[in-house]
Amino acid sequence: MRRLLLWVKFNTRRRCPAGLRCLFALVLSLLLGAVPSCLLAASFTATLDRETISVGESATLTLKFEGGEPKAMPTPPPLPNLQITGEGSSRNISIVNGRMSASILQNFALTPTQPGVYNIPALRAEIDRQMLTTPPLKLTAVKAGAAAADSDGEKLAFFKLFVPRKEVYVGEVLGVEFQVFVREGLANAENILQSFDQYGGCPLKAEGVSILKTAHAQRRRMRSGNSVYGVATLVTSLSPIKTGPLTLGSMDVNLAVQIPLPNQRRRDQFDPFGIFNQVQVQERRVALSAEPETLTVLPLPKDNVPANFNGAVGSFSLTLSAGPTNVAVGDPITVKVQISGQGAFDALTLPEQSAWSGFKTYPPTTKVDTTDALGLQGTKTFEQVVVPQSADIKTLPAISFSFFDPEQKSYRTLTQPPVALIVRPAGSTPVPTVVNATTRVGQDNPPPTQDIVHIKPRLGMLAELAPPLVLQSWFLALQAVPVLAWLSAVIWRRRADQLANNPRLRRRRQVAQVLRQGLGELRRHAAENKSDDFFATLFRLLQEQLGERLDLPASAITEAVIEEHLRPRGVPEAALTTLHELFQTCNLARYAPIKSSQELAAIIPKFEATLSDLQGVKL
Repeated sequence: MRRLLLWVKFNTRRRCPAGLRCLFALVLSLLLGAVPSCLLAASFTATLDRETISVGESATLTLKFEGGEPKAMPTPPPLPNLQITGEGSSRNISIVNGRMSASILQNFALTPTQPGVYNIPALRAEIDRQMLTTPPLKLTAVKAGAAAADSDGEKLAFFKLFVPRKEVYVGEVLGVEFQVFVREGLANAENILQSFDQYGGCPLKAEGVSILKTAHAQRRRMRSGNSVYGVATLVTSLSPIKTGPLTLGSMDVNLAVQIPLPNQRRRDQFDPFGIFNQVQVQERRVALSAEPETLTVLPLPKDNVPANFNGAVGSFSLTLSAGPTNVAVGDPITVKVQISGQGAFDALTLPEQSAWSGFKTYPPTTKVDTTDALGLQGTKTFEQVVVPQSADIKTLPAISFSFFDPEQKSYRTLTQPPVALIVRPAGSTPVPTVVNATTRVGQDNPPPTQDIVHIKPRLGMLAELAPPLVLQSWFLALQAVPVLAWLSAVIWRRRADQLANNPRLRRRRQVAQVLRQGLGELRRHAAENKSDDFFATLFRLLQEQLGERLDLPASAITEAVIEEHLRPRGVPEAALTTLHELFQTCNLARYAPIKSSQELAAIIPKFEATLSDLQGVKL
């Protein structure tokens, strides 16, 4: 533009009369007025959507280019404890009062992993042979809090621990609730609550306790302040195993909450009247954890401990039944003992009964029937076989069971009365009579008794013995299976190591898979006449292929790589020309979309030929 002004000024003074000079000046002013403002001045800015975030959240760094396209897309340098992820680019064109302005936006997600201040240095970009620089930025990361709030101070989501008592005893079973509060109105509130409803692990973190089981409570709604929250609850049963202070914490979770933006909706190309408009959302990543709860674990009292106490803690009842009660000495009697109530049923054992000395006892079998999801309430049944050893036994002695009741803070002993028995003496077994052979009167020499069995004269049926396994071919072939399996594992391991040590090869295979899927998407978009989706996919595939061949990030690939990287490396001119046409077609399609399916389908062979040329060139 500057050269054009100098040329007009020089030639109008040299060759044109005064009238023509005025005419040139008028035409030049009209041309300058018609030139878009974006061509007159180029700008490059970098902004952060937030300057202070919590650890685990993400801030968006936006690079904006106006008045031209950068020669190479700048990227922020790596910083310790800061994860930098590209989130793609976009192009915007606007016409205001007859003036057209174009801009390019490149977004990066910045996620700190440690609290601190992160200084983002100045970024440089070249636009139309003009070097532009942005001022440095500062991002402050603070320790993650227990809740995430919006701009009005209302909590978006938070965790909470509910403990029924602050003092518990060693061995006592306690149910702790982990409550997840998600404010209604978030775009993904239902998805977050469902993910916790389906969570199968333990949400608590604690030392000095035994974790028994975790179950899910029914979903509910609750009002807190001016907002209504959906609440998902996970209940975990635990039992302390040592005395002293006990701190219960919760798991740390990074949530992505979607906040609907007010008065902003995006138009769907298939819904020109906005009947099914979709609400735009702002996604925020927040790190949540519940405030820890501190309990005091008390030891069991050492005074008045029953003799048969075996460590049971809870609240229980005892029933006893036995049968049959009319038996003989040596006959079995089945004794059924049922302990019902609340406690750790898996740890319950039947105490030794010292009064059963006149019986032979066998180890009992157990069965647990619970009535709640955590298995804390129900009945444990003991079935034991006892055998009376004397006819003098008249009763089955009383049975007792002792436990510690945390509610009453004392030991209790449950006793069932004796069961009357009738034990008869065992009957005698008659000795079998042996009948001897009688001799006839007058027979002096009876025949001798035959006590030696005659040798078997016939061998019977004979069968052919099969050869041993060592001599059978199928058995020998079977021995090769472990060797083949070992060789296969070695080959697979070497291929995995080769991919792990060669990122270029791994990326080449990933890009090849992306291209195969992308070609299918291009044909589908062309058949359905989806011009916008077609060219968006085409541009993405070009970026993936060129990024893999040049070992550059895919998001940094623009049309400028043709002159900067491909031409100096000896890529054939025909391939460069076709590649340039594809980039130009993608750029023009944003302003003048192609409407015909045949025109879209005609671009696919040209794209495939370009891919073949690029893959055949050694870069």
